[in-house]
Amino acid sequence: MKLFEYAAPRTEAEVLSLLSSEYGKTEILAGGTDLIGLMKKMIVTPDRVVNIMNVPSLQGIEPLPDGSVKIGAATTLDVILESPYLKPYPAVRQAIAGINSMQLQAQGTLGGELCQRPQCWFFRNGEGLLWYGRNGHAERDDRYHAIFDNEGPAKFVSASRIAPALIALDAKVRIIGPEPDQEEVLPIARFFQKPKNDQQKETILRPNQLLTHVFLPPPDGWLNATYEVRQSVGPDFPLAAAACAFRHSGGIVREARIVLGQVAPTPWFSYEAVEALIGQPVTVQSAEQAGQAAVARARPLHQNAYKIQLAKVAVKRAILLAAGIDPGGF
Repeated sequence: MKLFEYAAPRTEAEVLSLLSSEYGKTEILAGGTDLIGLMKKMIVTPDRVVNIMNVPSLQGIEPLPDGSVKIGAATTLDVILESPYLKPYPAVRQAIAGINSMQLQAQGTLGGELCQRPQCWFFRNGEGLLWYGRNGHAERDDRYHAIFDNEGPAKFVSASRIAPALIALDAKVRIIGPEPDQEEVLPIARFFQKPKNDQQKETILRPNQLLTHVFLPPPDGWLNATYEVRQSVGPDFPLAAAACAFRHSGGIVREARIVLGQVAPTPWFSYEAVEALIGQPVTVQSAEQAGQAAVARARPLHQNAYKIQLAKVAVKRAILLAAGIDPGGF
């Protein structure tokens, strides 16, 4: 690990004053469950590490007068999982519970989970995010890579397990910086991006900006759930996942949002699955049709066609789980 300067600010403004405008010079430290490993392997080599866990405004969960819920980016996952304010949002709690590690839940934070780097083994072996096709690497082991939006060199999958649920719920994020008086609240779906070159990352967050809060909208009758297809019951990342949120009246779905995880460089919003579900009652058959529609545009790589079936199942079971219908499986 490279030698670095350590800072522990106590306000959001102090955090911003310690960040560099250049990628790689400074890194944010919260729980450290991702950053420390990357630093040990010299994948990231910051000159300064800024610990945000001593900033009170970045922690805690607060209900707001309009019925929404505000969550600090430095709030640990176990606190979110146990909070009574999160009961109307089972999709979020199911995603956190799926991590299935008391240590990761107790140490990891919401902001860190959303900003964690891809698990792509080529990236974590020092070959960069956009390694695909370089130096004759076009046919290397891509079992865990993208089946959607995988044109070009970005073949990794978005690492966040909570992001699909937050997008399905239409959550928002607050970003501040570079100056203390600069802030923006935007839909979390806009937070993620597919990098086009080595100067871009997987989120729109610039190196001198800070993600401070997530806002969950009022429940307003939205049923929601997350379903992950995993290899084991341990903390390993899922092979495919889906989150959904929908409202119905008269037994018919009127509005819906369906987002897939672990299948694309960003959380993948499936308009096809939404179209298949709206206007239908929630049944095993309609959920199956939505799952089939969700993977209609999948384009697997050399060794990951199996993900198509898993993604279809994840969508089907997320819908059934949200509706209170036994999704089957284990």
